[in-house]
Amino acid sequence: MILCIETATEVCSAALCDQARVISVREAPQGESHAAQLTVIIGTLLEEASVTASDLETVAVSKGPGSYTGLRIAVSVAKGIAYGAGIPLIGINTLEAMCHGYLASNPLPPSSGTLLCPMIDARRMEVYNAVFRSDGTTIRETSADIINETSYSEMLETGKVIFFGNGAEKCREIIRHPNAIFEIPFSLSASYLHIPAVRALHDKQFEDVAYFEPYYLKEFIATVPGKLFP
Repeated sequence: MILCIETATEVCSAALCDQARVISVREAPQGESHAAQLTVIIGTLLEEASVTASDLETVAVSKGPGSYTGLRIAVSVAKGIAYGAGIPLIGINTLEAMCHGYLASNPLPPSSGTLLCPMIDARRMEVYNAVFRSDGTTIRETSADIINETSYSEMLETGKVIFFGNGAEKCREIIRHPNAIFEIPFSLSASYLHIPAVRALHDKQFEDVAYFEPYYLKEFIATVPGKLFP
């Protein structure tokens, strides 16, 4: 049994999986606090399946990039479960999970040549993204890009690129190349961690529970409100 946790964006969800399939998924209502809802939906998920934390083989968490606060909440909960139950912790790149989630619902022939570019909103005109082949292998590692009219033009000249995720929504009006395909809306789910989590479990790619931190990609910058008057 694998418990998967996802809070990298506005979606807060948890999924219970075995090595062959996703057994069940729970998602918190939109707009509800991740901190308030995450442990509730995990508890409900395990109770409905008559599973305890000690029955789990591992816990997998979407490690980022994504929301600074959301990532900290998920990683803290995942580390607590892993430590308390004495089970391994797996960290999954959020963009990789998005790629597998998209392909699960929209399989592409490996020979199609179409590329996948999951995007997470990083505020203003910046997005976190990576690029994958249609078989799920990475060809461009995770990066933070400021989007303009020429973004990804080199890839788009060679073939179709599918953009999806909450970061793709603001790019649709800027990237106008005929080979650019925007799959909107696209929402994250903890169930998307299933395939990469199973692979990591087989390969024993575990995180150090004591020292594991989310993959923020960029440092969090807290803003200080300016004075209303000089």
